[in-house]
Amino acid sequence: MRSCTVSEKTAAFIKLTRGVLIAKARGFVQSVPNAITPNSRTLAAAGVALSLTFGVCAPSYAAQPAELVEFDKMTWPEVKAALAAGKTTALFYTGGTEQRGPHVVNGGHNLLGPMIVKEIALKLGNAIAMPVLPFTPNEATAELPGTIGLTNDILFAVLERVSEQAITTGFKNVVLMADHGGGTNPNGGVYAAVAKKLDAKYAAQGVHVYYADHPYTAARVAFTKYLKDNGYPDSGHAGLPDTSELMAKEDGTWVRKNLVTTAVGTPMVDGKAVPNSPNDPKNGIMGDARRSNVEIGNIRFNMKIDYAVKQINSLIPPKK
Repeated sequence: MRSCTVSEKTAAFIKLTRGVLIAKARGFVQSVPNAITPNSRTLAAAGVALSLTFGVCAPSYAAQPAELVEFDKMTWPEVKAALAAGKTTALFYTGGTEQRGPHVVNGGHNLLGPMIVKEIALKLGNAIAMPVLPFTPNEATAELPGTIGLTNDILFAVLERVSEQAITTGFKNVVLMADHGGGTNPNGGVYAAVAKKLDAKYAAQGVHVYYADHPYTAARVAFTKYLKDNGYPDSGHAGLPDTSELMAKEDGTWVRKNLVTTAVGTPMVDGKAVPNSPNDPKNGIMGDARRSNVEIGNIRFNMKIDYAVKQINSLIPPKK
């Protein structure tokens, strides 16, 4: 506890006195002529003892303004100030809308994406999280209605456009990342191709565009190994990894918990799905999601962030 200043002591005493007078005026404290009542005496003694006799002040618990790193929750002057302060890296993290079995909502990528990219921006300290793109390469089906996808060509055009818009805004670095697998191959995928094209176009101006694949690729490999090392069953899309991550971060509406106990889908052997087998329910799940839990969901969530930060810092070394 820190010592009170004279002005703080005076302000505390005035506040206390005013409170007692108001209480008496409203009848909460009985008025006794030319005297102070027991109730008000107790109140006054406590306040004076704290602020004057002991000379200490309680810490302030007023909410501190959160660091602004989400582009769509900032005003233009705030964006301009952030750029001037060194937040010159734009993070584009894409989501996706797709079926995730009977037990998980279709927008899982889009619900987690803003949380993930915000944490990445905060850990980097020099970046702003751009709005998450809700559609990525995929194909809709009538059998499992829940998927709305783009083609690779459309995604390429969208990523190219928003990246150049960020550059026009004043960002010096643009980083592309993905939460859904479509187009994520670091050797020839859509994200890598856009980054390669734009980096060649703008590098001479001191502006760079990168594709950080590790939040999806390397983090996925590491988490799969974690599951195997800890005795969890093979599981893929809409299975244990996806379900657990959403359970860890949901608001109570993302996972149908009454259906998790029966969330078994297409069999998997050595990490690969075996479709059309006699016991394939064709319900959109790959593997076994029944042991999904919050603990491993948080591990997966944090792995994505950690792998992203490490890779981005290797691409754009922090200024010392």
